[in-house]
Amino acid sequence: MKSFKLTKEEATMLAQKYATPLEVISLEHIEENYNLLCKHIPRLKVFYAIKANSAKCILEKLIKLGSNFDVASAGEIRLLSKMGVSGEKMIYANPVKTIEGLIEASKVGIKRFTFDSENEIDKIKKYVPDAEVLARVKIKQSDAIVNLNIKFGADETKILDLLNYAKANGLKANGICFHVGSQVLSTKSYERAFSLARGLIDRLKASGIDIKYMDIGGGLPVACLDKDVDAEKIMKNINDCLVDFEDVEVWAEPGRYICGNAVNVITSIIGKQMRDEKQWYYIDDGIYGSFSGILFDHWDYDIISLKDEDNTYEKATIAGPSCDSLDIVKKEMYCPKLDEGDLLIALNAGAYSKVSATTFNGFSLPKTVALE
Repeated sequence: MKSFKLTKEEATMLAQKYATPLEVISLEHIEENYNLLCKHIPRLKVFYAIKANSAKCILEKLIKLGSNFDVASAGEIRLLSKMGVSGEKMIYANPVKTIEGLIEASKVGIKRFTFDSENEIDKIKKYVPDAEVLARVKIKQSDAIVNLNIKFGADETKILDLLNYAKANGLKANGICFHVGSQVLSTKSYERAFSLARGLIDRLKASGIDIKYMDIGGGLPVACLDKDVDAEKIMKNINDCLVDFEDVEVWAEPGRYICGNAVNVITSIIGKQMRDEKQWYYIDDGIYGSFSGILFDHWDYDIISLKDEDNTYEKATIAGPSCDSLDIVKKEMYCPKLDEGDLLIALNAGAYSKVSATTFNGFSLPKTVALE
């Protein structure tokens, strides 16, 4: 999996045409990532997690490719519905749902929901009484950078009771789901989860619960600094593991993997100064904008300079434009000597970046363009 990287000429042209900061999306990479996943795990039913990046051009591309979608709120449901996506192509995969979200789900015909408590069954029964529900089991060991099992997932000992409760309330209790965490670095987390799931499915079926679906969540990684990741190897290993699950339909909710390496952010130097004998550069985007993943996603952005190399590199701090001293994008970065107006590019910046950006201090959100 090669990361999308703008050429100097492309970045300069786009910056001149649209101004910075600018989020540039490669739809070719989106399509390549989607097709690669389908190739390596052909049984998989893909539900793109739009929370990772909900740019319209990405959603349009995935709709054309036939993808399904993972939604987590009324707003995401409405967004897809306006684009012509039916409820049959969505799964409401937030284990704790709002009433507004359930009402919207009922309107558009979403029938599939995840849950991890009896309280959720009471809510789903009221608004979507004919729903299919998947109980989310907690994964206790994972090497993921972002642990998603602190907040969600029931202990495996409680799954039978939860599904029986759903069944007793008239819902179709026919699935289990799990999430090993976001940005998984090896197959070990999946292997442990599959071992747990296999035993759990066997016990559930023996107890009269007919499990038809297993949702393995997301977690597939993208390139990141200082970490050796191989998404293709993980996908191949997952496919090998699925030999033991011929009795269920397998779903997944990739987000980061689909969009993470398909986006560059172009930003400009707006100021420079020496502070405590160290070079500082200020750029027109920061942690309140496209680099919000530093705070919310444990992400270390790979930033490069487009200035011609002159063999004179220095250690510098890269800071955002806001008045908050927290707004530092890179504490240390080796780069050539820069001037106001010079461009920097952040690679692998497609997931959980602009989607969690704000307009703090009155700064506008970065514009978004598709390269192709």
